[in-house]
Amino acid sequence: MTHPIIEALRGNEAQFTELRRYFHQHPEIGFEEHNTSDRVAALLQEWGYEVHRGLAKTGVVGTLKVGNGHKRLGLRADMDALPMQENSGKAWSSTVEGKFHGCGHDGHTTTLLFAAEYLARTRNFNGTLHLIFQPAEELLYGGRVMLEDGLFDLFPCDHIFGLHNMPSQPVGKIGLRDGAMMASSDTLHIEVNGVGGHGAVPEHTVDATLVACHITVALQSIVSRNITPFQPAVVTVGSIQAGHAPNIINDKVLMKLTVRTLDERVRQTVLQRIHDIAVAQAESFNATATIRHINGSPVLKNNPQANEMVRSVATDLFGQDSVAEVNAFMGSEDFAFMLEKNPNGCYFTLGAGDEPDRCMVHNPGYDFNDNILLTGAALWAALTEHYLR
Repeated sequence: MTHPIIEALRGNEAQFTELRRYFHQHPEIGFEEHNTSDRVAALLQEWGYEVHRGLAKTGVVGTLKVGNGHKRLGLRADMDALPMQENSGKAWSSTVEGKFHGCGHDGHTTTLLFAAEYLARTRNFNGTLHLIFQPAEELLYGGRVMLEDGLFDLFPCDHIFGLHNMPSQPVGKIGLRDGAMMASSDTLHIEVNGVGGHGAVPEHTVDATLVACHITVALQSIVSRNITPFQPAVVTVGSIQAGHAPNIINDKVLMKLTVRTLDERVRQTVLQRIHDIAVAQAESFNATATIRHINGSPVLKNNPQANEMVRSVATDLFGQDSVAEVNAFMGSEDFAFMLEKNPNGCYFTLGAGDEPDRCMVHNPGYDFNDNILLTGAALWAALTEHYLR
């Protein structure tokens, strides 16, 4: 027998599929989600939510109070797209050159709006519901900026939840993990300064490119020699920007790194070792290295009691086999800032399908699976009715 919430949502499935595809056609990157924000705010207002705008520039919070209950629940969706070109070939492909919803945030936003309409129409709960539409998740600090702008001061939440679609996971399957689920993320820039000159007379130079290469190789020793094999860590040098001509020895090189860990102490160890190795390697060549920490987000940690709430609600909605325990993974998510501030919550995955030809997120051929819009909306609605009883 189909759950009543699913039946109540089914009639609007086509409407929200069309909305999701509209968002997909009109992607906006971090802190530029003006059209998306306008559309979200207008719909929430139309349905009777009290709407607040301006947190983290383009953030939207919709609040609905029903009855006299004192509990306060927060549900969060991200809104931003990626600065990449789409080649999915779908009829609703991005209309904006070089911008693309390649991670499914169009689907996350639509899923929460789908649930928002149902919850405003039925009002089958007692308490305060805060729907948080966050910008700039892909920059990995939009969530932090919302907090700095007073998110939880203005909209206190007893519990807070977030989700992410997950290709490679069976369609509709809910993925949960207690404790550390997603990695911290730190972006570092290392500027190497040497002495430039003619490529024919290297003895009169300090080759910054050579120094950067030695630093890159030395950094690979951190995970293998400074971190226990029982703690995951990743150090990736994704960019080395030097000169353009073959006969010029460069005086400056910019290295760009990403660092991922699942433990805060490991994170601090890795960051310190990067600094020490870069400085020492540069000095050994009579060069200098300057390290800048561009941004960082903490380890995402789930509360086991919050996980159990999601597990119970999902099982009631979809059956015993609808939930799976998943492994931690080294991708990062700035919802971690919100869980760090308010640990009474969790982040879970929603399976988008494990077919061999289904593209992973951040792939130019990716598209959100519209078949899981109803699944996610039903879970948000049921979680609200369960917690705000």
